[in-house]
Amino acid sequence: MLTIDLYDETEQLDVAILNEIENLLQYAAKEETITQESELSVTFVTNERIQEINSEFRGIDRATDVISFALEDEVEGEMEIIDDDTPVLLGDIIISVEKAKEQADEYGHTFMREVGFLAVHGFLHLLGYDHMNDEDEKKMFTRQDSILNSFGLKRS
Repeated sequence: MLTIDLYDETEQLDVAILNEIENLLQYAAKEETITQESELSVTFVTNERIQEINSEFRGIDRATDVISFALEDEVEGEMEIIDDDTPVLLGDIIISVEKAKEQADEYGHTFMREVGFLAVHGFLHLLGYDHMNDEDEKKMFTRQDSILNSFGLKRS
């Protein structure tokens, strides 16, 4: 079971979009065979806010579309605590609503397809997927396209 906390700091998204994002991430969790109780948050922000976060945490002073902060990365020397009753805290996904709208227009598909893409992209990062080299990028992008397409959010 995946517990998802959704926050719309922009107050621009209607309940239907938030519900669809939650359904999509629940679907992605099943596709990725997440069986342990897990939690994550998705926060929708402005370009200004995501630029602040990007600058503070990544040293890149510009707006971006999505940032993920995984909480389950093990640090060398860190003690692992195993407790079946404690949910796995996967992390936080932060999505710029403005960037999602810009990119949906640019790519010629719906806002829902773009925000869904960004949510799944962020979710896969929380699970350890990355795109730092060609092989990893191919694996991650193939996986996210598979999830989006089978969920019904195909590119236009």
